[in-house]
Amino acid sequence: MRMAYFDNSAATPIREEVLTAMLPFLKEEFGNPSTVYDLGVRAKEAIEEARNQVAALVGAKSQEIIFTSSGAEANNLAIKGIALARIGKKNHIVVSSIEHHSVLNSARFLERFGFEVTFLPVDKYGLVDLDKLKSVIREETALVSITYASNEIGTIEPIKEA
Repeated sequence: MRMAYFDNSAATPIREEVLTAMLPFLKEEFGNPSTVYDLGVRAKEAIEEARNQVAALVGAKSQEIIFTSSGAEANNLAIKGIALARIGKKNHIVVSSIEHHSVLNSARFLERFGFEVTFLPVDKYGLVDLDKLKSVIREETALVSITYASNEIGTIEPIKEA
């Protein structure tokens, strides 16, 4: 029987060219990039080259590119970073109720720092009500998080309209 895998947003097989590019750093060039010895320096150079490539690909500055070990770590960094940078200025966050747990848990974490969090409900299809979204956004809103496409139910949110 042939297997069909439908959870590529959570885990995806590595592309052959990525594996080939990574093999030297998984076998021989595995140095700590925060050190000054040769292996570490080469590892740091490779990371910086990758950072430059990603920046060029997305039209960003290389210092704007931050590598994380997972989507959950990236979500935590983005949500907590945006909110905490506005602490004392904007204390309201809006997240859809079907966000990834890393988003929902980051929002709950921020409640302990005095942030008010609105958990935006969705309809039976998992869609955010745009009128409801509009009604909860206010001057104190620091962040709105709505997942673009649900890996659980397949709903694609109207992000452009939101």
